[in-house]
Amino acid sequence: MRGIGKRFGSGIAALEAIDLDIGRGEFLSLLGPSGCGKTTLLRIIAGLSEPSTGVRRLALTTERGGQIASGRIGFVFQDPTLMPWNTVLDNVLLPFRITGRVGRAERERVAMEINAVGLAGFERAYPRQLSGGMRMRVSIARALVTDPDLLLLDEPFAALDEITRMALNDDLLRLWDNHRPTVVFVTHSVFESVYLSTRIAVMTRRPGRIVADLPVDLPQPRERTLRTTPSYGAICAAISNQLAAAMVEERSR
Repeated sequence: MRGIGKRFGSGIAALEAIDLDIGRGEFLSLLGPSGCGKTTLLRIIAGLSEPSTGVRRLALTTERGGQIASGRIGFVFQDPTLMPWNTVLDNVLLPFRITGRVGRAERERVAMEINAVGLAGFERAYPRQLSGGMRMRVSIARALVTDPDLLLLDEPFAALDEITRMALNDDLLRLWDNHRPTVVFVTHSVFESVYLSTRIAVMTRRPGRIVADLPVDLPQPRERTLRTTPSYGAICAAISNQLAAAMVEERSR
C-alpha cells in the first residue's frame, strides 16, 4: 500500500498517508487505540472498501501442487457473523455453497477444519447452542476452509474472557503454523499482538497513520510460557512505549 488515505462521505478522515508492505507468510498485527482506522485499513486490504487516495496492490498468486491459485482471502470479523438457522457444518460449508461447489472433497475439507478448531462432535449444533468462543472457532474454520493465501482478522477475540482469549490465541498460532497464510490481525492489545505476531505496525489516533513498524523477535512456535519470560516482557514494554509516543505525537499535531 502506498499513500493510502480514506475520507468518508461525512467528512471524517479515517486514514492518512499509509505506506505498508506485507510479505508472504507474515503474521502482522495492526495495533492502535479504538477508532484509529484499523478496521478501515483491513477492509481496504480485503478490497471491501476503496481508498480515497493512494494505491493498493495484492499479489496473492501461488503455485500449489502444480496448479495456480490466486486471490483467495479469508476474513474473520469481530462478530462471528454466523447464520443462526444453519448448523456448524452448514456455516463452515457456506463458502463452497456460494461458489456452487459442494462435493465430497469440499465436505471432507469442512470436516477437517471443524476438527482442526476443536469442534468435532458439534457439527449438528446451532450457533445459539454454542459459547462465544465456540462461535468464533466456527468463524475461523469458515475462513480457513478455502485455504486462503491471505487471512484477515478484525479483533476476533475482543469480546471474550481472558482464559478463552488465550486459548484461541494458541489455536490461531497452531492453525497459522499448519496453513501458513499471510495474516493481518487487528487488535488494541499490546500483549496479544506481541504473543501472536512476527511483526507489529503501530497506528496513531484518527486519522490513522503508521508511526512504527517493528519485528517481533521471539522463538517459534510460540508457547504459553513465553508470556512470563523477560524477552516477551521487554518487547511488550517497547511496543507500549511506541504506542504512547504515537499518542503524544498525534496530540501535538
